[in-house]
This record gives sequence, C-alpha cells and structure tokens, in this order.
Amino acid sequence: MKVVIIGASDNTERYSYKATEALLKKGFDIVLVGLKIKNVFNHAIQPTIPAINEDVVVTLYVGPQNQDTYIQAIIQLHPDKVIFNPGTENSFFQQMLDDNNIEWEEACTLVKLSLNQFP
Repeated sequence: MKVVIIGASDNTERYSYKATEALLKKGFDIVLVGLKIKNVFNHAIQPTIPAINEDVVVTLYVGPQNQDTYIQAIIQLHPDKVIFNPGTENSFFQQMLDDNNIEWEEACTLVKLSLNQFP
C-alpha cells in the first residue's frame, strides 16, 4: 500500500512532516505531494499526484481553500481511503468522494499510527 501525503513539507514543525516521518518508521511506502519541490527523508515532494497502480490511502494536510487543485486527481486515483486531518474537513469534497464510492474519514494520521489503527 502507498500513502499519498498531500501538503507535504520539509518544515519539521508541520504535521505533514511528522506524519511523513511516522509513516516511514512504520514501514509505509509514501508519495509526497506539495508546493515546495524539496526532498524529505530522501523522498522528493512532487507538484502533482502521480498515477499509482496499487492500493493507496490519501492523507490531507491542506485546508479546504487549497484542495481544489487536488480533488479531481484524487477522485481519478480512486484511493481506498481519504483521511481528512484536523483543519482539512471539507463537506463539498466529502460529498464528491461519497458520490464516487470512495471511503473517507475525519481523523488524525498521527493518532491512528500511534494506536496502530492506520489506515
């Protein structure tokens, strides 16, 4: 399974950075997507979501006001689940996921990982 982290950052204070670190420590294969094209833990942050031909979970770290550029790509990816971390909740996007039979939940990736409940 791949985990796509949208809103990835090289800033150690950001929750997306902490989630990247925690996911790697738990052995997950990750794909980083964000605005700053940097490297984090030897993984390049990409500007767009690449095609993925395996089970995938998307975890969001961008607020609703910045999600528009990712919505169609996520729906086309048809992930097994989309996780809306605190502050990323978006009823419009969640309805679109429902309409496309894509599971989603409002949860904290870091908490789910610490409880061994991820994804």
